[in-house]
Amino acid sequence: QLQLVESGGGLVQPGGSLRLSCTASGFTLDYYAIGWFRQAPGKEREGVSCISRNDGSTNYADSVKGRFTISRDNAKNTVYLQMNSLKPEDTAVYFCAAHRVDRCRPIWADYWGKGTLVTVSS
Repeated sequence: QLQLVESGGGLVQPGGSLRLSCTASGFTLDYYAIGWFRQAPGKEREGVSCISRNDGSTNYADSVKGRFTISRDNAKNTVYLQMNSLKPEDTAVYFCAAHRVDRCRPIWADYWGKGTLVTVSS
């Protein structure tokens, strides 16, 4: 059984922090680039961050740069998204996706999680 499961979402006040987790079962994340995406109510899905499979290089959307940090723990087969200084506009369902190709683009994703909801109030 191959799956990705996100966790860590919840309700947080502006300026607060959350850490999201993306854990793989049935395959190893070592060979995948892992992307975080989000979809706000009534809006299209957008890319948030990506960590490569090879050298662990990372990139971020301009809207989250300096506030979010993506990291990988291969021993736990998990990728994290640390979210600090959260803003109301960060409210969305956050998805992780595993990419065998070392790029984080939705059309190239091999596996998707079902998402975890992050709500930033006021």
